[in-house]
Amino acid sequence: MSMAATIKSYMLKHHIEYQLVAHPKTYTCREGAEAVHIAEDHIAKAVIVKDPQGYAMVVIPGHYWLKLNTINEETGRQFELAQEAEINQLFSDCQAGAIPPLGPAYELPTFMDERLLTLANLYFEAGDHEHLVHLDGEAFRTLLKGVRHGYFSHNNE
Repeated sequence: MSMAATIKSYMLKHHIEYQLVAHPKTYTCREGAEAVHIAEDHIAKAVIVKDPQGYAMVVIPGHYWLKLNTINEETGRQFELAQEAEINQLFSDCQAGAIPPLGPAYELPTFMDERLLTLANLYFEAGDHEHLVHLDGEAFRTLLKGVRHGYFSHNNE
């Protein structure tokens, strides 16, 4: 499968240069980072949340956990984690558990953790379990221009 069609189209629309990095099949950010020999804190991941108003995406560092109470306090909403079946319907061009962290490409309200703003390079799921997208931090910020920023995650280590 390699790259989700929605993501490929979104990157082309924004004239973003990227590298598609193939690796053995993995299922977690940690495994993906190890497979391509990068630090796990250079992977951005998507967490899908929902409330009565609809779905949203929170983009956080790969080795961090979403602080649901923080995003709820900052937005005045009552988000909860979306279920896998719901996520699969929203991202029909992606394999389960391999959601690229580009909510605007899927017309989802998106929130990004501030910790990702300082990275010079980062990686994220391409839509399957065998490829990561590698791009520079400026390109990533361009793709997520206009999304709300905050400290929405914590390191559980």
